[in-house]
Amino acid sequence: MITGHFGLAAAVKSSQRQVPLWALMLATVWLDVWFVPLVLLKVERMDPVPGTNGGYGDAIIHADYTHSLVGALIIAAVTGLLAARWWGRKSGAVIGAVVFSHWVLDLLVHRSDMPVLPGNLGNLPRMGFGLWQYPLLTAVIEGGIMLVGTVLYWRAAAKTGGPAGRVALSAGLIGVVGAATLTLDVMGF
Repeated sequence: MITGHFGLAAAVKSSQRQVPLWALMLATVWLDVWFVPLVLLKVERMDPVPGTNGGYGDAIIHADYTHSLVGALIIAAVTGLLAARWWGRKSGAVIGAVVFSHWVLDLLVHRSDMPVLPGNLGNLPRMGFGLWQYPLLTAVIEGGIMLVGTVLYWRAAAKTGGPAGRVALSAGLIGVVGAATLTLDVMGF
């Protein structure tokens, strides 16, 4: 869902000019940024789904801290508070919301592998609607989110009165990065 996350960040930028685009792009994948070192430390992990080729969405993700509901809320709140120190309260709230949006989008695509509490404390039922089981549909939805986000960003940036070439270049780069990440995801990289 990386492409969908980036599309959402571009859409948010279209209405939140005071927040830097790079900060929104980073915020939207912030849970995954924390996930990587925890995978390297073997605290969290990914296991291939039996009978699959390990491609797009073909993993059970044990992100029991970064992608638990409460863990994501804590990471979003702390990140939002830190962002508020740099860019003000409104921007901090936007950054916090974008960080948490990652969990919401992941809920749609993940299999039931997202715990409620960090470390799956209490062994509560895990969440996830499993849209990744339908890769074509998921790719279309992600591509749609990216396209809508890119268009909203381009329209908002064009209204700022900046140089048309710069606006087109930045929107084009967002679109190219989105297409590249979606292609790599679908190819299983």
